[in-house]
Amino acid sequence: MAEVEEKDNTWIIVGACIAGIILLVVMLKQDETKHLQSGAVAEQQKETFSKIEKRHTSNNSSAESISGK
Repeated sequence: MAEVEEKDNTWIIVGACIAGIILLVVMLKQDETKHLQSGAVAEQQKETFSKIEKRHTSNNSSAESISGK
């Protein structure tokens, strides 16, 4: 009598898991970068840098007035 060999599906399962993980990472990455497309980050950065520059210039002028220049 011939023995019936069972199919080994290990590599199919491993491949499906890898494909699922790659798909999940791509979906999460798209969701993570969604806020960059709205332009809100650029607007916030522009506002922050203008405040930093304003503070920097006000610190310089107060230092000059203290030293009497």
